[in-house]
Amino acid sequence: MSGPRVFRLIQPVDDIETAVAFYEHVLGHPGERISVNRHYFPCGGVVLACVEAPPEHREPRPRKDPRIVYLAVEDVEETFRRVRAAQPRWIDDSIETQFWGERSFYADDPFGNPLCFVQEDTLYLGGPVG
Repeated sequence: MSGPRVFRLIQPVDDIETAVAFYEHVLGHPGERISVNRHYFPCGGVVLACVEAPPEHREPRPRKDPRIVYLAVEDVEETFRRVRAAQPRWIDDSIETQFWGERSFYADDPFGNPLCFVQEDTLYLGGPVG
């Protein structure tokens, strides 16, 4: 290993069962229940961990959370349909191509956590644009 690497992202959720239903539908994988309030979904080399904190430990979320989880997907059109069918809190009207070349759309999960789904063969990982 040449340096630190991200291996797990925590998605705070208010209801673990609703979160599992949403992410299982969107990701096409049942994931794994780790504990009564924690469910892991493998996403490449990173685990997306849905965690329901006890009510007394929940912090109010800001209106717009600047933290966005970006997910590379093989078929952004099919993913757009799956996310819309999973009833997100909010979703873009359409898939857009960004000026740096990525084809993507944004959505919020049922708890307001922002997500971005990017067509895998258009990922921008740095370097000159254009």
